[in-house]
Order: sequence, then C-alpha cells, then structure tokens
Amino acid sequence: MNNSGGSVVNGGISFWYADDGLPARREPLAGDASADVVIVGGGYTGLWTAYYLKKAAPFLRVTVLEQKFCGYGASGRNGGWLYNGIAGRDRYAKLHGHEAAARLQRAMNDTVDEVVRVVGDEGIEADVHKGGVLEVARTPAQLARLKAFHAGELAFGEKDRELYGARETAERIRVADAVGSTWTPHGARVHPVKLVKGLAAAVEALGVTVHESTPVTEIRPKHAVTPYGTVRAPYVLRCTEGFTASLKGQRRTWLPMNSSMIATEPLTAAQWESVGWDGRETLGDMAHAYMYAQRTADGRIALGGRGVPYRFGSRTDNDGRTQAATVEALRAILVDFFPALAGVRVEHAWSGVLGVPRDWCATVTLDRSSGLGWAGGYVGSGVATANLAARTLSDLVQRDSGQGGRTELTELPWVGHKVRRWEPEPLRWLGVQGMYATYRAADRRERETHGAGSSRLARAADWVAGRH
Repeated sequence: MNNSGGSVVNGGISFWYADDGLPARREPLAGDASADVVIVGGGYTGLWTAYYLKKAAPFLRVTVLEQKFCGYGASGRNGGWLYNGIAGRDRYAKLHGHEAAARLQRAMNDTVDEVVRVVGDEGIEADVHKGGVLEVARTPAQLARLKAFHAGELAFGEKDRELYGARETAERIRVADAVGSTWTPHGARVHPVKLVKGLAAAVEALGVTVHESTPVTEIRPKHAVTPYGTVRAPYVLRCTEGFTASLKGQRRTWLPMNSSMIATEPLTAAQWESVGWDGRETLGDMAHAYMYAQRTADGRIALGGRGVPYRFGSRTDNDGRTQAATVEALRAILVDFFPALAGVRVEHAWSGVLGVPRDWCATVTLDRSSGLGWAGGYVGSGVATANLAARTLSDLVQRDSGQGGRTELTELPWVGHKVRRWEPEPLRWLGVQGMYATYRAADRRERETHGAGSSRLARAADWVAGRH
C-alpha cells in the first residue's frame, strides 16, 4: 500500500479516541442493586434514553450498564454523520401508509436540530458544523438512482432538498467524474467521541448512575444480569445495537455488520483548494457499496465503507483492528474521488459494528407485559436516529408507568415493529458475503458499461438482503 512514508495506526478503537483521548473508566457494578429503569448499553441510544428520562422525570432512579466504557462501540467509531436518514422508511410506508412514514421522516428531520440544540444547551464541544449532506453520482446508473432518490425524498415532504448538475456539484466539492448530486440541509458533521463523552457527563450530572466495565450477560424481565451482580428494575431497556448478538438468546436478532474507516493526515491549504468542500457537508455517493466521508474540524478527511462486512458467528472485532486490504481499498476510494490527494498519508484506520435487522428496519419497542424494551437496528444511520429512538423509548416508559400519555413519538410507525430472526450459520455468513460481493460487482459493471439502469446484480443482492 502506498502510504507516502508513514505507518497507519490500526485500531485503538478509532481515530476519534486517538484525537480526543480514551476516557477514565467509571466504577463497575459493586453487587446486586435496584433501579426504576436499567439501561443496557452506554452508547448514544442508552445515554440519550437516560438523558430524556431524567429530564422528564428527575425522581426516576436510572442506571446504565456498559460492558467496556461509554462510546466503545459504534458511538465512538462512526463517520460523524448527524443526518436525517432512517432505515426502513419505505417498508413502513408499505405497512402503515405514506403519511405515517412521512411523519417518521419529519421527526428525523427535526432530530438533527434537536441534537444540535442539546449539544449547545449542555455546553458539549463536539465540533458540530451543520453543512448538510451532499450525495454524489459518478456514473449514468448512479445518476438515475440519485434522481429517483431525490424525488422520493421530496415525496416524503422534504421541501428544502436541492438537486445539482455536474457544475454545481463541483462548486461545492470537486469529486472526480461527478455528474450530479443531491443536497439536504438536514445534516451536520460531528466528532463522535466528543459527543458521546459530553453526553455521558451530562447524564451523570442529572443523577444517572453509570457503571462501566460491567458486561450484561442476560436480560430477562425485571433483571439485568452481570458477573458482578444483578440490577432489578421494572423496566430493562436493551440499547446494545451491533453488540446485541453477544447477549443470551439474541444471537440471531440483529446481525453485527462491519464498517471500516480511515482518516488522513491534515490537508494543506493547497490540497483543500484542490478539493473544495468549503461548506463542510458530509459526503456520500450512490454506489451500491457506498462510501461516506466528512471534513474534520482539524482538516482531515475521514472516509468509510464496508470492508469485511461480517464475521462468522456474529463475532465483533478486537478494538477496531482492520485488515490491511480494507485500508488499501478505502485509500483507493479516497484517491479515486480526489486524484490530487494521491500523495496524502492515511494516519489511522479502524472498524466497528452496526446492528442490521433481517428486514433492514430500525425499531423501538416496549413490551408492556414484561417491562422489556429495546431500540436499534439503525443500519448505519444511528448518530441521529439513536436520539429519536431514545426520546421515543423515554415516552413509552413514561406512558406505561403512568407518568405520561400518548405522544407524537409513541405513534410513529416504527414503534413495536416485529421482524423475523436472521438465518443460522453458515447461511448467515454465506448470504452476507455473497450479498456484498454482488454489490461490488454491480458497481464495477456500472462503471464499465456506463448504462443508465442499475445493474441486475444489485437487484439480486437486494433480494438476498431482504431489502426488496
């Protein structure tokens, strides 16, 4: 791999932790305990849920249990895309009607501003820049998908989205071979670790008890079981996203999909001049095996893609370590998008897992008969979705406990959605490996043929994935 004279820091959780430092560990659970609500998982979903519960009902005893430290999982490893995308909207439109799905989309649009508001109110310095989201097309087939995607977003009520041709796209970001793009203002760049650290501090300041280094091995009604003791509570909320498969009985609930990232060295002023990107939009594309990127506050490009999508048996990575071939593939995407950056060093590479339900739909549920709740399955759109899910979960708990009633959030179509489990191994591994190999082959075919229609290979992969 040509890395222009420097070694890549591989793993170490993520670049974001290398940049901001690992947190000091909070104390583990000291023995059996009780609470009104126990939350399993100290990422965005769990912390936001604790935040809104304590804001709404300060008297509640809320305990968060985290297996490593808050933000160890996807919340500390993601691409920093705080945006309005939500997994499963089209399926919810089929199941519940267009207007129900449009309400869900409007709630997601508002969520971006809600996170920015709370970050400001709590004094969290998270490098937030609301530059919107720009998604580019680089082939005729991608352009056709982009126009269809743009029209679809308008149909779900996004009145302020804009469609650009090649020239207008280049005025924003000079991506090689870009033939068009779509931009929404409902997006912001964030520093994921600064956000999760600030959020953890904010919930502690509200009186939430947070125990780290405390893995939960089993969740059952009114019990969260750990090696150090059991926390008993009327409500036990599972907020474990990509790590859900490690819990007893949950191996096939959500698939832990792997996503990998690189971060470059800081670019020079001349290099940024060659790229543009003055608006600091988050950047994505319309490939089937898509990429996502941001311009960081300290002048780097952080860029991600799928890499090795899945590990046999729903295993997760070791502190973010990433295969050399994946690092090389991501660097190739960087240079393909921005040829003038061929000499730029990649300084960090890492990976993380995200939760994928069998039907690719994010969900929020509270089982009123057992007091068990959960939220997740964000399929890579979790930075903002976790906030909406947490507010919804908080409202559901308050309604069930008699502290509140129905709200706009408790009536959204993703509430209580049920989905079948993933296939057993080796079918799960074979299916996911084949799916992403087919998506990559579809992208290659579209680049080679310059046809205006999406490759049939992609439609076959969509069928295997359950996304059709």
